[in-house]
Amino acid sequence: MTVLGIIGGGQLGMMLTEAASRMPQVSEVVVLDPTPDCPASQAGARQITAGFADGAALQELARRADVITYEIESGDSSVLAGLQGEARISPPPSTLRTIQDKLLQKRMLEENGIPVAPFADAPSPKEAREAARSLGYPVIAKSRRGGYDGRGNFEVSGDGVVEEAFGALAGPLMLEKKVPFSMEVSVVAARGSGGARAAYPAVENVHEAGILRTTFAPARAGPQVSRKAEELAGRVMSALEGEGVFGIEMFVRGDGLLVNEIAPRVHNSGHHTLQSCAVSQFEQHLRAVLGMPLGPARIERPTIMHNVLGSFEGSYEVSEPRGGSVHTKMYRKASSRPGRKMGHANIVARGGQSVRDLEPELERIRAHEFMVPAKS
Repeated sequence: MTVLGIIGGGQLGMMLTEAASRMPQVSEVVVLDPTPDCPASQAGARQITAGFADGAALQELARRADVITYEIESGDSSVLAGLQGEARISPPPSTLRTIQDKLLQKRMLEENGIPVAPFADAPSPKEAREAARSLGYPVIAKSRRGGYDGRGNFEVSGDGVVEEAFGALAGPLMLEKKVPFSMEVSVVAARGSGGARAAYPAVENVHEAGILRTTFAPARAGPQVSRKAEELAGRVMSALEGEGVFGIEMFVRGDGLLVNEIAPRVHNSGHHTLQSCAVSQFEQHLRAVLGMPLGPARIERPTIMHNVLGSFEGSYEVSEPRGGSVHTKMYRKASSRPGRKMGHANIVARGGQSVRDLEPELERIRAHEFMVPAKS
């Protein structure tokens, strides 16, 4: 029996905890999260209430857990490296360190011959202007650490905007050439013990204001692009160490692909697997980090995943849609705020439907008001 430790107790930690509760190999789940009564704790995990990078809290997690994994990339990789003798950490802190820093991540991909958009270090406004001129405007300035859901990015259209980027973003920056693309796709891939691998088919992601809004599983890109995406994901996995699930985002450009970013954990674009696949990404991740055989990664039922985002500030009541083949998952967060991920809805195919056949149902779900302000 294994005690599982998770750095992060948000919605991903919640769904990992739920998957663990169905696995007899896991006796207990302990999460480290700064938010009291976090979603994972509501699903049955024990909680250490402290910051993700709190050294003492990470030490406590290592004392209590046999295996530690992540649902967020905010742990202190240096502290975790020193704790590897107390608990097995997967993926390893060395992989976390590379992925936490977008510049190191891009360099690692480039060194392994994996196609990425042109990029450059931007340690100061002066060097950023020089690099941007070399790359060619427009460029995207990115915080090297900590950005997600569009946060930490700033489009720079000319020399005069460089200073604004440094004022708007935290920490050291990197620049990336803004490249036109026709579609974003992602592949959720897993590596288990002994190097075993399994990859879910490529999915198509649609963003609004930098936040993933809708995922089509499988992608509507066609078999050739999907096959190339899955092959490219395999090359990325060969460049990374450690067991677990990785979310690999890519841009489609003509008949080619560029890798955008990697997450060393379960991924928002993999939520469809809760209904579309026999083994979800959450169970797959646990199988990988616990040394169990990996499960199948086929999409058995085409599915559209639609994120439920907050549209107002404050407490709320849930109104789930009725009818159709819709599976709603709310994340039990204490309060809503605009743009916050509050849940998702999976629209699942029936009777031989394709993902395109589900698009009318998606329009109904888009128009549904999942949350209303709580009555006082």
